[in-house]
Amino acid sequence: MLPTFLIIGAMKSGTTALYDMAGSHPEIFMSPVKEPNFFAFADRELDFQAPIDRSPHGINHTSITDREVYEALFDEADPDQARGEASHTSLYWPDAADTIHRLVPDARLVVILRNPVERAYSEFLHFVRDDDEPRTDFADALEAEPDRIERNWALGRYVDRGRYDEQLERYLQRFDREQLQVFLHEDLSDTPTDVARALFEHVGVDPSFVPDTDRRVNKSGVPQSRWMHRMLRALQPVREAVDPVLPETVVDWATALKNRNLQKPSMDPAVRRRLVDTFRPHVRRLEGLIDRDLSHWLDTEP
Repeated sequence: MLPTFLIIGAMKSGTTALYDMAGSHPEIFMSPVKEPNFFAFADRELDFQAPIDRSPHGINHTSITDREVYEALFDEADPDQARGEASHTSLYWPDAADTIHRLVPDARLVVILRNPVERAYSEFLHFVRDDDEPRTDFADALEAEPDRIERNWALGRYVDRGRYDEQLERYLQRFDREQLQVFLHEDLSDTPTDVARALFEHVGVDPSFVPDTDRRVNKSGVPQSRWMHRMLRALQPVREAVDPVLPETVVDWATALKNRNLQKPSMDPAVRRRLVDTFRPHVRRLEGLIDRDLSHWLDTEP
């Protein structure tokens, strides 16, 4: 089976929260692999260059390029359930929109977007946190981005991933506007129950179901204790394997322990101003595409 809806991005904007929210609904089956990345990389040999040798492709190691393997992710779904997954690569990588349109043209699409300045910094801290970013100064990493793209790095595309107008345009050219539901990161923070209701209604399930919206996952930051963070990461596959049989309080405790070990240093004000100027035309164009006022994204103060 193929999915009936897709959470397509953006990275570090709340896709994990939407995945968890959708997965809690009894009428929804979410892929057990959160980010299969199938539509971005279908039938491709992955040839990305890695910033760190321990990351062979610089992307999620669970990426699936074979259609049969991908469809098998949904084998356990009941026939009457909505089926979904959450691969942020689908919004960013250019081939994904065409592949989705070819294979699931009637799919409901869900996008969540974050202030691109904050999103870029969060992505940078995420990769520093996990030892995937060799440059620990944000300005240096931004300077390296054009060369990284030229060398086909999948990671470190901090500015390029924030050009949402260009990414959404690919979908608006191929899908009816009513197939596309766009949320903002601040919607999820400020009114999560409204987001849940709109999400459920969009994918065709009972919108009155109220999920738990208090859980905090996938936090970015710099570890105060590197050894603790590396230990928790090493244990992650074990934890994921036993998650279904663990009490939710235990899972939440492990997540809280990881998050408490992270701190978020302030962004250099000069870097923030430069990024605001870079993103300004893209934000203004995006406002027209989604009919939302995004002027607050252009503030130079955090």
